[in-house]
Formats: sequence, C-alpha cells, structure tokens
Amino acid sequence: MRVIENTWIPMSDGTKLAAKIWLPKNAEKNPVPGILEYIPYRKRDLKAYNDHQMHGYFARNGYAGVRVDLRGSGDSEGILRDEYLQQELNDGVEVIRWIASQPWCDGKVGMIGISWGGFNGLQIAAMQPPELKAVITVASTDDRYADDVHYMGGCLLSDNLSWASVMFAHNSCPPDPEIVGEKWRDMWQQRLEGSGLWLKNWLEHQRRDDYWKHGSVCEDYEAIKCPVMAVSGWADGYSNTVFRLLENLKVPRKGIVGAYGHKYPHMGGPGPAIDFLKKSVRWWDQWLKGIDNGVKDEPMLRTWVLDSVSPLSSERPGRWIDEKKWPSPKIEEREYQLNSLKVGSHVNPPRESGSLKIKSPLNVGLFGGKWCSYSESTDLPSDQREEDGGALVFDSPALEEDYEILGKPNLKLKLKSDKRIAQVAARISDVGPDGRATRVTFGLLNLTHRESSEQPQELEPGKTYEVIVPMNYIAQRFPAGNQIRVSVSTSYWPLAWPAPESATLTIFPEESSLVLPKRNISGRDKSEKALEKPGPLDELDTTLLVPAHREWIVERNLATNEVIQKVENKDPQYRLNHIDVEIRKDATERYSYSNNKYETLRGEVKGIREFRREGWKIKTITRTILTSTTTHFVIRATLDAYEGDVRVFSRSFDESIPRDMV
Repeated sequence: MRVIENTWIPMSDGTKLAAKIWLPKNAEKNPVPGILEYIPYRKRDLKAYNDHQMHGYFARNGYAGVRVDLRGSGDSEGILRDEYLQQELNDGVEVIRWIASQPWCDGKVGMIGISWGGFNGLQIAAMQPPELKAVITVASTDDRYADDVHYMGGCLLSDNLSWASVMFAHNSCPPDPEIVGEKWRDMWQQRLEGSGLWLKNWLEHQRRDDYWKHGSVCEDYEAIKCPVMAVSGWADGYSNTVFRLLENLKVPRKGIVGAYGHKYPHMGGPGPAIDFLKKSVRWWDQWLKGIDNGVKDEPMLRTWVLDSVSPLSSERPGRWIDEKKWPSPKIEEREYQLNSLKVGSHVNPPRESGSLKIKSPLNVGLFGGKWCSYSESTDLPSDQREEDGGALVFDSPALEEDYEILGKPNLKLKLKSDKRIAQVAARISDVGPDGRATRVTFGLLNLTHRESSEQPQELEPGKTYEVIVPMNYIAQRFPAGNQIRVSVSTSYWPLAWPAPESATLTIFPEESSLVLPKRNISGRDKSEKALEKPGPLDELDTTLLVPAHREWIVERNLATNEVIQKVENKDPQYRLNHIDVEIRKDATERYSYSNNKYETLRGEVKGIREFRREGWKIKTITRTILTSTTTHFVIRATLDAYEGDVRVFSRSFDESIPRDMV
C-alpha cells in the first residue's frame, strides 16, 4: 500500500477539492475499483486516524480508498453553506467521474460513509452517475425532515441546536498551510465570513417543505439503481432508515442493525463490535469486482436482539438473528388496549369517567439521553423511574413467557387538548422484577402534525382526536417475569423543545391501544452464527496529551427553582506525529429552565477547536444560545477566531424566527 497525502480534484467551476488516497502498490499496472468517502470532517487531522484504518484496509484488500473534503471544508477550496446542497451533490458526481478516469482505477466506484457520508451516498446514488456501482450507507436517513437530527414527529429536537453548533465550530476551522500554502488565511477568512448560521436556516423550515424534500431519497426510492448496504445501531438515532430502505428499494440490498451508537460498527459500543470492514470488502467484491461470493444469497437483514438489562449497565447483551426478507413473515402486529393493562397515574387521578389527564412538568426527559448517542454511557437514557413521575403509566402484568418484538411499535391515542398546540411523548420500557425501568424505544408527536407535516393544523381545544404516535424501530426480548410499560407525557425536555405553552391532555384509555410488532421466536435463532469480531487494524502514530472527559449532570437548585442539564464532551487531545499537529476538540451543552415556566427554556452550546504546530497556533470559539417565547425562537451566537494570541475575527448573530405551530 502507498498513500498520496494530498491531491487536487478540479471541479468544472475551477474550485479544487482536496483528496487523500490509499492505493495498492501496483494499482497503476493493475487498476482497481475506487471507494469514495466524501465528508466535511477534515481528512488532514480530525478524521486522520479513522481514515487511516478504514481506507488503508480497503487498499490492502485491492481497492483505492479515496477521502475527499467537501467544498469549503478541510483543505478544499470554497465555502460550505449548508448540508446536502445541490452544489455538494454535483461536486460528488464530478469526484466520482474523476476517480473513475484515473490510471489506478478500473472505472468502477463505490461510496461509503457514516452520517453525512451515508446521506450523500444515497443522494448521489439517486442521481445515477454511471460509474457508481454500489453504496454502503451507515447511520443515515432517507427522510431529512421526519427522521433526522432536526425534527421528530413535527417536534423540534434539541440535537438540532447541538448539531448546528458542531457545524458552526467545524466551519470556523482553517485549512492546513502545509497543504494549501500561503493562501490559507484568505481561505479561512472566506469561511469565517461566508458559512453563516445554519441553525437559522433549519428553524426557518419547521414543516416538511421543499427544503427538506431535497436530499430525501424517500421522495423516489426507485431513483436509486445500484445495490445498497444499509447499516446502523440501536443506540444510534438513524436505525429506522435501514428498515425503510429494505422495504422500499428495488435494487439488491442488505441491512445490518447492531447495538452500537453513532459510529462505524467495527468501533463498537455500547454493544459488541463486528468485523464491518471485512463485510464491506465482501460487498465491494460482489458488486465492484463481480466475485460471486454468496453476498447475494445472504439474509436481507441481520440484527441484534437486545436482552433485558439494567438501565445503568454499559453493556448491551443479546443475540444476532436473520430475516430472509423485510417485512418479515415472522412478525405480526398485536394490539393491546391501554385499559387492559394495569393503569397507574403518578400525576393526576382520573377526573372524568373513562379518562385520565396529564400535564407533565418540564423535568420529564432530563434522564432521556440524547436523540443520537455518540457515547457508550453518558448520553444514553437512565432509569425511567426518574421520568415516570411526570407521566401517565400503563403496566402490563408480569409476562408469563418471553415476548420478543422486532419493528416499529405504534401508540394509538384518543385524546383532547386544552391548547391549540401541544405535543405528546410516548415511551416503552422493560420493567424488571426489582422495579428498574429500561427504555426500549420512544416516539414524539406534535399534535398539529397529526395528519400531515406539510400542512399542520392547530387543535380545537376540547375536541376529541384519534392520533398515532409512531415509535422508533427496535428489536427487544422481554423475559418472562418482566413487565412492559407504556409512559405518556406532554413534554420530553430537553430531547425535544416543548410546545409554546404547557398543555393538559385528556387520554381515553378504553379507546387507546399499543400496537407491538411481535416476532415469533424460532429455535433456529439460537443456532445462528454471531457476526465476526473485528481483527487488528493499523495504528496511526499519535501521542495522547489529555484523555477524553465526558459528563452528563442534572442539577436542581431548590432555592431558585432552576433546573440545569449539563453535557460535557471533551475529546482526547493528541498529537498526530506524522504531521506534527496537536488537536483539541471540546463541546459543552447546557439546558435549563426555572419554575417550570416555558418562557425560561434555554439551550446553550459552546465549541472549541484548536490546532497547534511549531509556528502555527489556531483557536476558534463558538457559542450558540437558543431561547423561545410563545411566538418566536430567538438565537444569539458568537464566533471568535484566534491566530496565536491575537483575535483575528469576531462576529455575533441575533436572530428571531416565528414559531410555526412548533
């Protein structure tokens, strides 16, 4: 294997994109297929370690690994102004064409990526460049509005704020002078001035309009003509996509869903890692080299079924199962009326015959974790008994035998509201004999979106509605002796931003039901082989300077009635010895409210990026604050950039965006 540290890919408008390439040594004499990963996360430094392992592995197994920085990111020229713009996708098609034309490439290209790279892999596949022969999409979505970091069930996710802040920080970083030369300051200044405040963009589109339809391949699944492997994990925010792609694509497709979070499966955590790179090469061998290796005959879906576990455990025990096709004939929907469950109310006793009222305090959700888990413990949900005090709770009797589900549960509710805008959060928990409650899955619904997220409609106070709260797909075994719990609340802060005002919902349990995708357990499952564990990978020469530090703290000041959730994610500080660069990447999040008042809701995210080399010291600090009134979202943000100890750029943002039934 040999590595080309940087090469330039020219775009048709004259902009040059930066690429790093891993090649088999004899690739010019014996051309090989190319594997493209096309993301904005800095090939030179921030992703150098992961890139080295993955693309080096591909090169040693007969492929050219190509990592390209998006326009305006890393060392590439231009400005990155938002996610998945048509310019980005057009550039991607040009990059694929460039790869296919190189003397070391045989003309065939595959795309792989996690999150952003998983998104644009599907989006570019839908554009049908003839050189693109197969895709592996990891932790991505087919629907940018309904199932992404921004909105869920028409509710605004707080991850929308944190993700916007991550990209605010990323976009503030300069290219490396060793790659781009003396023009690095000009390129940096262009980014600082031009990238903008993406949070404002996303808040200006609070319903499913053309902004979100762009890049959502669910608009036309049949536009994708090449084979697709879709991968995710149950602790990730993007597991639903795998099932929809398997159900709706018309091309050869496979799905893998493990127990890990938002990371490549060979990295693992919290569930077991798998030899994902080996499985990827088998996929490429089949579709890029035409080697009939049995991939086409493998089950359509392999997934990890989670076993019952304490919510405080950092492990995710379970077993791998196969489904030959999806939807699976082994699964049937079972519907349970809520009044057939043991009903309990920890907030208000029934005030009307046949109905229950719920008006949750804002603390419901403080122990719900993040929408998308990046960690192995700190951002996962804790014991749900911490949450159930502010919810209506419906418990099943102790199960007489094991009960297994695989698919998407739904909660059907007959309800009425005393406000025109309201939301409902639903959770399913596995309750052990000791009373501990582990969240299995959850769903959110902005009730103004009960019929459509394109044309939401306000509620009529006092009017009765029948709604469905869709929950995230899950594979779970509830053991005999445990109970299945359904919890319903009117808020889920800070995972989701609450409605403009606190609403009281009246639920009619006799006319409401839980629908579970019950899987008929077969004895063959027990004999199915587990996926292989990853083998050793090449290490990049690094020196650890400061270990990672992660915290998740909930505070309540009884003197001031202020409640605060603090999330601290400080990545390890380290030196990349081969380029002599020290890297620091910190993020802190703070969510708060006082006296249970909606007008005091506040989210704040601070990011620090720092790069040091002899004679080159760069630091950027970004800070974003989101608050709201009953009528508007309010953003205040600052960006400061330093060269050495001198602040060379400073900008502040002050924006107010009307609420659109959110």
